[in-house]
Amino acid sequence: MLKFTKVKIISIGLFATLFILIWPIYESMAHKNKVSFLPFYQFDEIPKTSPTDQILYQENYTEAANKALDLITTHKVAINAPAISAAVSIDGKLVWAGASGWSDIENKTPVTTNTQFRIGSTAKALTGTALARMYDMKMIDLDKNISNYMKDLPNDAWKDITSRQLASHMAGLPHYKQNTDYVGLYKTLTLSTRYEDVEDSLSIFDSSELLFEPGTQFSYSTLGTVLLSAVMENAANMPYLEIMKKQVFDPLKMNATLAEFQGEDSKNLAKFYWNNNGFSDQVRLWRDVDLSHRLAGGGFISTSSDLVKMGNAFLDDEFISAKTRGIFWTPQKLPDGSETPDGYSLGWRVLTRNIDPEVGEITFANHGGVSRGAQSWLMVLPEHNISVAININSNTKVFWDFGKVSMQVLKPFLLAKIAMEQRIPISQ
Repeated sequence: MLKFTKVKIISIGLFATLFILIWPIYESMAHKNKVSFLPFYQFDEIPKTSPTDQILYQENYTEAANKALDLITTHKVAINAPAISAAVSIDGKLVWAGASGWSDIENKTPVTTNTQFRIGSTAKALTGTALARMYDMKMIDLDKNISNYMKDLPNDAWKDITSRQLASHMAGLPHYKQNTDYVGLYKTLTLSTRYEDVEDSLSIFDSSELLFEPGTQFSYSTLGTVLLSAVMENAANMPYLEIMKKQVFDPLKMNATLAEFQGEDSKNLAKFYWNNNGFSDQVRLWRDVDLSHRLAGGGFISTSSDLVKMGNAFLDDEFISAKTRGIFWTPQKLPDGSETPDGYSLGWRVLTRNIDPEVGEITFANHGGVSRGAQSWLMVLPEHNISVAININSNTKVFWDFGKVSMQVLKPFLLAKIAMEQRIPISQ
């Protein structure tokens, strides 16, 4: 019969406690290929066949739609993504949605245009859109200190921060790895804690120090967007998710866009895969994670079709006024007069690029997102009133290796639109 001394019992207890604490960190690192995998992680090969699905809403764009479907199918194979989806909206109307590949490899479930993906930081554009609507309605002042809206701030260093600084990443809030609230840092590694309330999620960084004096520098911070969502709640006297539903999702009929914890049982939710950052066609399911702590900045699921609805709505003066659109799509200025990196504005980036000799230079508002086993991209071209969204259920090492297909998808639709406006044949 085994005999357990007090020392043995304490030792076993300490070992069990350490295992419970360390295992989630090991699992996190394993899923990022930082340490060796345990043998029970199962790998699957991405099927060679790619079932496709598309919906054409306007016959004038038939040729462009077929080209776009071929483009995303080819791109999916090139980046070893199990599935890819895309959508295009023009002049406020959805004109095409397409998808290629597998939503769930094990169960042989093809992706469809209704498949929902994690959208990562593209969520910041969702939050920015709701903030713009609130600003239009005079529900919030972008330049008032947030202490005017939140009387009981958990960190006194936050009291002089403004909503504009939070929306433009100039508030000095840390990003995940810069977080010196070490209990909170641990929770962002383990990704296993559910936060039903936005203000509760502030606890993961409420004792972390600011990186710099608010308004003096730029430093990208999802945690800053989380704090912004709490400010919005207090300004509107309404829970953040109700704000999103009332101001964005319901008016635009974005019925597939939800907090992931609200839609985790959805039959349309894709499975998410590790693929060695796009370098392997051997994939495995990502471990279960809870992203509720980063909701406003990275905790939503959506479809490509829903995202372009929001993109084009931002161009509608009845949805967001031209004045407010100009404010939210103007890159912010640093104290030395230079612009914020990548044209970061308020919840959106705004860039000008020469992407193709036939298309020429374009200016586009955009936001991309990287999540666990997923990437997302949304761009809006104000001059042409076009919105394009792309989503995959895996990752690439370099984000633009994934995102560049959006420009290829854009081209046939943009040329078709220009040709119809000029009433000339589309060049082959």
